[in-house]
Amino acid sequence: MSGVEHLTTEDMTAMANVPANTTLLRVDAAGIRERLLKNAWVADAEVKRVFPNTLELAVTERTIAAVVAVPTEDAKSVKRWAIASDHMWLMPIPDQDSEAGKRTSPKVYEDAAAVLSITDVPYGTKAEIGTYCSDDNVSNALDIVSGMTTELAGRVTKVSATDAEGTTLTLDDNVEIAFGKAENIRDKERVVLKIMEENPTVVYINVRVVDRPTWRAL
Repeated sequence: MSGVEHLTTEDMTAMANVPANTTLLRVDAAGIRERLLKNAWVADAEVKRVFPNTLELAVTERTIAAVVAVPTEDAKSVKRWAIASDHMWLMPIPDQDSEAGKRTSPKVYEDAAAVLSITDVPYGTKAEIGTYCSDDNVSNALDIVSGMTTELAGRVTKVSATDAEGTTLTLDDNVEIAFGKAENIRDKERVVLKIMEENPTVVYINVRVVDRPTWRAL
């Protein structure tokens, strides 16, 4: 078994669902692959017979691109959801000390702590394991960060995604960037970097309209 970090051995065994008395010649490799691909974490899978008695599972996993704070149905709290770069909802992240958390791979928590947070998404945003995100605000936030090509990409820690026009990025030094829609991303990056270079004490930059930027410094 290779390529597995976010899924546990128990997860893989359950998904493969190989009958105990099945011989290597009779094993349904195509069926196993099909079952694996139904899991949200699995982007691709290869099943190989290695004679005399070994079945190899090679998995390409999706990775967590962001953790999204999705409002609960009663709107009284939020649930943290892992989402992949291709906009697929991977899983709700349980409290690490809970029973579900103890059954969850530690890699999930490690990655979730390292990626950006998407907050302030509107009530009614739906998240379901194995489905692609249909919320334009969350998708816009992901598209902005994935479309960045400069050092800014690695410095974004939080994205406020109330609406696409109002999408705001927060950098690791707490500088806020009103970015807006995932359009003219490279031009917006260039303008932001120039303003930050020329104004070391800047705390807020608005590049929603890239040719008319505004900013505020201390």
